[in-house]
Amino acid sequence: MGDVPGLWADSESGDPQRVVQYLHGGGYVAGSAASHRRLGGHLARAIGCRVFLVDYSRAPEVPHPGPLNDSMAVYRAVLAAGVGPDRFAVAGDSAGGGLALATLLRARDEGLPQPVAGFALSPWTDLEVLGASVDTNTGADRLITVGTLRSLAATFLADGDPRDPWAAPVHGDYRGLCSLYLQVGGAEILVDDSIRVAESARQSGIDVTVDVVPGMQHVFQLRAGRLAEADEAIGRISAWLRPLMGLDTGID
Repeated sequence: MGDVPGLWADSESGDPQRVVQYLHGGGYVAGSAASHRRLGGHLARAIGCRVFLVDYSRAPEVPHPGPLNDSMAVYRAVLAAGVGPDRFAVAGDSAGGGLALATLLRARDEGLPQPVAGFALSPWTDLEVLGASVDTNTGADRLITVGTLRSLAATFLADGDPRDPWAAPVHGDYRGLCSLYLQVGGAEILVDDSIRVAESARQSGIDVTVDVVPGMQHVFQLRAGRLAEADEAIGRISAWLRPLMGLDTGID
């Protein structure tokens, strides 16, 4: 899509005219469409749509704004293919969750139509790693550390501004954005990356839902099909998104 590679995840009973653009996690240096293929399939089946898993460029070879440029190319291509904004959503996890939010901010800034919704799983939105949950959940988070995140941020930014909202959407102005759903594990050091974005979005009049799942680790939804909490979490995303995309209302 838009000369950017990726993978399509389709549901046998899904609507091919409704699309989720999905941006994988991996700290902007790892991960791929293939690594998230299974999650994409679970989302496609639960929501009843097509999911395009984007293989965006990664640091250090392509630092910021390279990944965002790729995401925007896909965004424009989806719209150009005839998918209406009311049948389109943008999503991602971890770094890809931050990238999804940055994509929505940049689309607004460039005057492009907003999709009907955006959702992010354990989004990394603060490249300075300053949220209160960094301290309160340090002993509970088994997967990520402050040092690792700061090292990844330095690689991704390549001397860029850590408060650029197109890189660190915790600093974004959310006026005019679509409805948002943020889902995060309660044991993560990144809990506040979602809560702070939600507070900013609400102050801008945006409809935003924050779903903190007690005891869960970073992007636990990757264990869909093997972990009940992951399946239930994807079910809640579907229940929120399907009506917005016209899948539960009889909209043709």
